[in-house]
Amino acid sequence: MNLCVIPARGGSKRIPKKNIKPICGKPLISYAIQTAKESELFDRIVVSTDDLEIATISKEWGAEVLERPKELADDFTPSIDVFEDVIQKLNRNGYFKFACMIYPTALFLKPTFLKEGLKRLKESDSSFSFSATTYDFPIWRGFEIVEGKGKMIFPEFMETRSQDLKDVYHDAAQFYWKKLSSKEKFRFDGNIPILLPRYLVQDIDTPQDLIQAELKFKILKEMERL
Repeated sequence: MNLCVIPARGGSKRIPKKNIKPICGKPLISYAIQTAKESELFDRIVVSTDDLEIATISKEWGAEVLERPKELADDFTPSIDVFEDVIQKLNRNGYFKFACMIYPTALFLKPTFLKEGLKRLKESDSSFSFSATTYDFPIWRGFEIVEGKGKMIFPEFMETRSQDLKDVYHDAAQFYWKKLSSKEKFRFDGNIPILLPRYLVQDIDTPQDLIQAELKFKILKEMERL
């Protein structure tokens, strides 16, 4: 039995009401709920929120709602702590074997990636699987600015061809599967990355990100119709 948790706080500062901003006529969180439902992997889909409007919209799109404690609704609480809070409350009898946290901003998440994440986790001795993608530029060529001037962070790679630099990956912040027999807290080391193409990954942290996400979403939907 599988549990889906969507953490959706109401107090976003950089984009007020971010989780329910309209994208192509539908609230952002609705896409995460729909993807979870379309995957047919979950016995319960639960939105953890401290916000009445988010709760109402989440119910309208077919999710259950669990009120988030005030101590887990500030600007500093990691989403993984909210995930663990819901698991503890809803799995006291050990009914669920796996749980998945899906971010409310996972606009481009596909059911196939959720299915792959669960399948690979079941086949492994790891505690988690998670969405990941490659950086779009070699981090080995990165530099910082010191007193107004560039300073290479990895100067030993200055002359290395980009094709000879190894790929580096980062969290795509779309989903995390957890094996509930494990008591471990999430970390990247020793767990299973599910690789997503970069064009299906989009942070939504600023108003500019939101505009870019909607433009990308429209283009992809148009391509699907061709």
